[in-house]
Amino acid sequence: METKAIPLPEHGSCFICGQQNPKGMGLVWYAQANDAQQEYVFCEFEFTLAEQGPPGHAHGGASAAVIDEAMGAAVWRSGLKVVLANMNLNYHKPVPLNTPLRVEARLDRTEGRKAYAVGGIVLVEGGETAVSGTGLYIHAPHLFTFDYYG
Repeated sequence: METKAIPLPEHGSCFICGQQNPKGMGLVWYAQANDAQQEYVFCEFEFTLAEQGPPGHAHGGASAAVIDEAMGAAVWRSGLKVVLANMNLNYHKPVPLNTPLRVEARLDRTEGRKAYAVGGIVLVEGGETAVSGTGLYIHAPHLFTFDYYG
């Protein structure tokens, strides 16, 4: 049985989740454990005209930024202060604007300073995966004097 979702703290001026950024998306992240007791991070949101690429659809870079933030948050939740080193995305279908979406990500594994995460954006109605990806994050605590998602 899934556990109750807990909200994660936002962090200032972040373009994706910072409440202090007037041009940011202002997404709110939650952490939850699934039936297998694996923790994942998620957010329900919509892309707007501010994130448009092709007419009526989200820019691929906006999708990438959201998935990066989700995967990074999942890794931070494991206790590692990380930065993205490599991300691979598959764009399965165009992501329409003003449509309910859900992004989910989880830590896949760690190997020394490396952490691997998986994530994706799903259309809430119908449950189709629009974008999926993997990320390689490097533990770099010297770059941070704070803890975003502890």
